[in-house]
Order: sequence, then structure tokens, then C-alpha cells
Amino acid sequence: MRASREVLTPTSAGAPAPGGAHLRAVDHDDDGVDLIALGRRVRHLRKQQGMTLDDLAERLETAPSQLSLLENGKREPKLSQLNQLARVFGVTLDDLFGAEPPSKRAALEIEIEKAQRGPLYAALGLPTVRLSNRLPMDVLESLVSLQRELKRRLEQQAATPEEARRANTELREEMRARNNYYPEIEAEAQKLLDAVGHTSGPLSHHVAADIAEHLGFSLRFVPNLPNSTRSVTDQKNKIIYLTQGRSRDWDARSVLLQALGHHVLGHTEPEDYSEFLRQRVYTNYFAASLLMPERTTVEFLRQAKNAKELAIEDLRDAFAVSYESAAHRFTNFATEHLGITCHFQKVHESGIIHKAYENDGVKFPADHSGAIEGQTICRQWTSRQVFDVEDKFRSFHQYTDTSAGTFWCTARTEAHSSGIYSLSIGVPFEHVKWFRGRDTPARSKSRCPDDPTCCRQPPAELADVWEGQAWPAARANTHLLAAMPQGAFPGVDPTEVYQFLQHHAPRNA
Repeated sequence: MRASREVLTPTSAGAPAPGGAHLRAVDHDDDGVDLIALGRRVRHLRKQQGMTLDDLAERLETAPSQLSLLENGKREPKLSQLNQLARVFGVTLDDLFGAEPPSKRAALEIEIEKAQRGPLYAALGLPTVRLSNRLPMDVLESLVSLQRELKRRLEQQAATPEEARRANTELREEMRARNNYYPEIEAEAQKLLDAVGHTSGPLSHHVAADIAEHLGFSLRFVPNLPNSTRSVTDQKNKIIYLTQGRSRDWDARSVLLQALGHHVLGHTEPEDYSEFLRQRVYTNYFAASLLMPERTTVEFLRQAKNAKELAIEDLRDAFAVSYESAAHRFTNFATEHLGITCHFQKVHESGIIHKAYENDGVKFPADHSGAIEGQTICRQWTSRQVFDVEDKFRSFHQYTDTSAGTFWCTARTEAHSSGIYSLSIGVPFEHVKWFRGRDTPARSKSRCPDDPTCCRQPPAELADVWEGQAWPAARANTHLLAAMPQGAFPGVDPTEVYQFLQHHAPRNA
């Protein structure tokens, strides 16, 4: 992750500031100039001209101690003083703010100084190394190498579950602010569909392969993908490796299109879990934009809305995708194109929220960080009630009265390798008139998450009998205690991936 830092820019373009005002500190990228680099450059120019601090201070009519602070990057100079320095040294302001350090030694000193003033170094409680001319170059180089390696290892450490939840929360807030609609990704997908001539109907495996070929990728189906991967892309030789039959949870088209999405969207190796998660959401969106193109999907939904027959299962069947994919895609267009606010839930049979999205005011349970993943959903909600419905062929519909209003939801269950999940789409009562299933008699009332007596606490009559007498053997969810797997791609063993690519790489590459 690129760090921002304090750098200096003139208050007006090259002109002296009124009243000798200080330069202002602003955030800038790693390419910019900062106080430390400026100070080292002033010191280099002073010594290059054979001046002592006293000599330079006399010519600038200032105290040597003030110049020392400037050269050590601990004092912001006035623009008028910089103009004086430029005149004394016979250089321009651009020379003082040059991009490159004046020498290799200066570059090393600048890097060490920045590291020692940073939060990582401070957190270790190490003493500060005093930089001086007497410090040998090999010592400087060793210190820089050590600091770089320390930074690399710290950044490579796994995200904690707390950090993962915060990243999820931030991403969900972004999705809510955009109504879960990303027109720039839709546009990229449409360019590819136009390029291969796909205009309507489900996206076949053949057309998906055409898209890969158009982008310059060839495909290989292999039986031995690394266990932690769904696909592996050889970016050097532009080969995407896929496998068949490993999991019923994966649509091979979607896996391929997600792999292509990283290329089309210009993703680079993620530097933290937040970036990894964001890339994953964007590539999922990209794949959905190809499987269910915006133009035809919106037209399909508008026709269904006009007929007051909106149904997620119809969207699923029209584009030959999973119910979950259809539900996600509905949230992309519901607000932007149909004027309908909504919420989505994927809930495990244990009642734990796996994924969720909302922009309709529904109140999900959340922890102190705002994260809802891993929280238990109310037993009265449609996403829990659907597990007890005998008819699994058709979707289940229910009205739920909550403290945030009445919501109508449609849900069904799907089996995955990790268990049974419910997938539900809900809307406020005002929008239910557009949906098939609005005439359902099923209705419940929920006081969650505000009132713990709703379902988070056992009924009083049961608690009176059994409280203090029950000792269940809990199934250990060890993943809740562990940090996120380390590495740029959490859970993936890079050695295993590299060995795989080495084995399958073209022999003449």
C-alpha cells in the first residue's frame, strides 16, 4: 500500500508568500518531496560549497540551530528562506525540491530517517540511530535493508478477524452508497460482449471461451489445480488453468470470467486484505455483468415489474445462473433502474449471516465495528423461517414486522459443500406490489436486534427449568479464533502455485 506523507509545496506557484508565510504541508505520494529530503539536499549543497552551519547562518541572518533543524527535517522553512538558500547556492527552487536525493548516502539517510519517524518503528520501542558522517556506508546499507525487511514482514502478516470484519464493513458501506451499481464495470463487460457478438440469451461456455480468446488467453482444464485455488492464471504465457468437477458450488463460466476480470480491471497483487476483498467483489460483479448483461437484464426486470411479476427465480432461469447469482444481480439494478430499495441475505442453516447487503433501512444485527457477517439473524425473519418450510421447490414468501418497518421477503435454500444456506431478497412494504408472492399469508414479528428477549435469550419458562443445568459440547469454530491466512492471496500457498505453473508451463516459454 502506498504511504502518504507530509510534503511541502509553495503557497503560490513559485512566488514569495505574503508576509513570508510558511509553506503548507500536504499529503503526497511517494514520488513527492518532503521535509527530510529537503533538509538533506540543503546539507549536501552547503557541504558541496565548503560552508559550515555558522557560515550559512551568517549569510541567511539566522541562527545555526535553526538551520540544523531544517537540515534534519524537523522544521518547516519559510518560502522567503528557501529563496535565500537558492540564491546562496546558485540553484533554483526546483533544484531544492528535486525528485532525486543528491547522493546515495543522502538517499540512505532519508530512508532511515523516515522509517525511524514512522509508526512501525515507534511501536517496536527501539532507540533511534543518530545519523552522522562518521556512520560507515555499509552500516547505513544494513540498517536500510533491515528496515525494509521488517516492513515487508509486518505488511505480510495476516489480517486479524477484526481487521477482516472492518474491511467487510467498509466495502458494504461503499456498495450501499453506490446502490450496489458500478457502471464502469458494466461498460467494460459490454465492450467484451459486443466484441464477441453476444446479444441475448444465456452466456454459453463457448462464448465465455471466445471472450478469453479475444483477450489473448488460452484455456487449459487440468485435474490437479492447487487445492486452495479455483483457477490459476499464468500471466507470463496468458494461460488460464481450470478444473472440472471439483465442487458443485462453482460455475465454470463464472470462475473463468472472474479470472479474466482481474486482467480487464487492471488489478495488481493486493497489498492488504481490504484490497483483496475489494478486488474479489469487483471481479464477481464483472462476471455477473457478462452472464447477465445490463441491457437485457434490465429490460427483463422492467417487463416483470410492469406485469407486477418480479421474481428472482425467473431471472435465474432466464440467464441459466444460480439463484444466488440472480439475487445478487437483482440488487445491482433494483434501485438504479427500478427505483426499488432492497436487502439481500445469505444465511447458514445455523442462523449465521454469511453475506448481506442493504439500502432499504432494514436493521441487521451488527458488532461494535458495524460488521454483520458472523452475526445471528432473528429466528422470525424469512431467511430463518425458510429452513422449516417443507416445499423446497418453490420460493417462500413472508412479511415481517420490525422496528424499522414491515418488510416482504422471498427466499429459498441451496445446498453447498459447507452446508445449507438460505438466500433471500427483501423490500420495504411500499415496494411489494411489484413482486409475485405478495399475496402470501405468512407473517411474523421481530423485535431484533433491539430487544434481546425476541430470540437471542431463551424463553423465561425454559430458562427457569434449565439455566445452570445444561452443559453443551460446543462445536469448535476454530476459524473464528485464527488470523486471516497470510499472503497477498489469503489461504493460497504460493510455492504450490509456482510449482504447478512450472510443471504446466509451455516448454518453449
